[in-house]
Amino acid sequence: MTLVKTDMEPSRLQRNEDDYSISKNIAESGDDGPVLMLNMNRYTTEAAFPDGELYNKYVEGLGRFLESAGAKILWRFPVLGQAVGSQRIDEIIAVWYPVHKIFVELYDAPGAVENFRLKGLCVDYAVIHRCPGNRYPFAPFLVSRQ
Repeated sequence: MTLVKTDMEPSRLQRNEDDYSISKNIAESGDDGPVLMLNMNRYTTEAAFPDGELYNKYVEGLGRFLESAGAKILWRFPVLGQAVGSQRIDEIIAVWYPVHKIFVELYDAPGAVENFRLKGLCVDYAVIHRCPGNRYPFAPFLVSRQ
């Protein structure tokens, strides 16, 4: 797997080039639309999830950073266990972006340097799943038609 190289994040947290290219192509297509990113995070010992000062500084700043960029944290949940598989994570964070372009341009958004610095200190391991952002109930501005 090829990674998107940036000095803002340690290599263990850098984006997958193949999927990033898909998001970038969508952003540049003229037919960009909402996307939901499900962040599966395992935190460092230093972050002291869920009550540590460093962790709280990271997630509070993350919310402000994403909102200033045009995105929104829909919810955050601790992971209590895993019924299938062997991926150990501490928390799932659902982040909604009204368009892929916002996700693609996060490294250039105001506050990015501090956000990604804190992420590097707090997040030991992460997998981010790209999901449709235009479906109820995870699209925050859609109303169920049922």
